[in-house]
Amino acid sequence: MPSPASQPTPNEPPAEYVLGTGKDELDRLGLQHRFWSDAAHAAWRMAGIRIGHRVLDVGCGPGFASFDLAQLVGLGGAGEVLGVDESPNYVAFFNDQAAHRGLSQCRAVAGDVQKLEGAVGAKAGTFDLAYARWVLCFVPSPGDVLAGVASALKRGGKFCIHDYFNYRSMTFAPRRESHDKVVAATVASWRDRGGDSDVMGRMPRLLKEHGFRLDHLTVHQRVARPTDTMFQWLNVWWRVYAPKLVQMGYLAKEDQEQLFRDLDEIAQSDVDFVVVPPVYEIIATRL
Repeated sequence: MPSPASQPTPNEPPAEYVLGTGKDELDRLGLQHRFWSDAAHAAWRMAGIRIGHRVLDVGCGPGFASFDLAQLVGLGGAGEVLGVDESPNYVAFFNDQAAHRGLSQCRAVAGDVQKLEGAVGAKAGTFDLAYARWVLCFVPSPGDVLAGVASALKRGGKFCIHDYFNYRSMTFAPRRESHDKVVAATVASWRDRGGDSDVMGRMPRLLKEHGFRLDHLTVHQRVARPTDTMFQWLNVWWRVYAPKLVQMGYLAKEDQEQLFRDLDEIAQSDVDFVVVPPVYEIIATRL
């Protein structure tokens, strides 16, 4: 245990997206999409996505989900995907990649997802589907996001959400103190920026308040052994974010170093595993 003098004191969180928008986070997001794209595609199919649909990707980041969506709705030039994200870097990457991939029906604009009306503009009320993945847990006013999505969707349009509840249940098995500390630090770092790692617990009530009907609610609870590709999601996540927690003052340097030693040890184990944070899935209809 660090002495009281070495306990981290949180600094002012960065003005940008708390996870950052550098190349390390860009690469991590691409890897993350590959590991979770099966859940995304299944949810979109359940929501009835089809060629010709107009889709809003809320908090699209660099666009990995949007590019998949564009291929699903845009055959023969039909359909459209509009991404909205606060990061100019991600928006520029998104639009450059869309052009490179020949996805003329796919573009992104910079904007606050809590003020979607400004980003959507004249297309309000024309979208068939909206998607938000790991966005609502970071915003101070998720209700404002829902209000904007409700305004953007047609009546009968679908809203698909993937986000967290019970994030603290994420753990090494057997439990290790280093991981308990980094999970607590992560939750605190999001909370101090107005985020909520348990946001999906509030979603059914908020959706009803903003004119949605809850159609589908389930959870993706996964475990990862070192030989599973899913283990790499957690391994990369902590190696990218733990140093940022140290930099922001939420985690002691010695706790980060112990976490990395524990990750190395688990990676060589044939008996240990990791409980992945549960990802909750919602599909709702705009009434």
